[in-house]
Amino acid sequence: MRRPYSKNLLRKLRNDIPIEILITDVLEMPNKISEGYFRFLCPDCSEFNTAINPKTNLARCFRCERNFNPIDMAIVVKSYSFTQAVDWLRNTFRISELPVV
Repeated sequence: MRRPYSKNLLRKLRNDIPIEILITDVLEMPNKISEGYFRFLCPDCSEFNTAINPKTNLARCFRCERNFNPIDMAIVVKSYSFTQAVDWLRNTFRISELPVV
């Protein structure tokens, strides 16, 4: 049986992968600047009533009221399971899990 992911690795994936870079450059999701704010096309409801918060590294859709961290975004956009999304993000952003000493 596969060992669960460490809390440290999951924290790194959620907090250290810039959500805007993931949306624009990696997932290549439709996006725009509107009224001075970065907007992206929500993968759930297909609306641009969205924003990101760089301080929390979360993306938010105000129409369907869903928050996305990088793992959630990979799950929804790529139709991945949780483990597939974690492995894909680790490989894409070259994040290794260092053993705890």
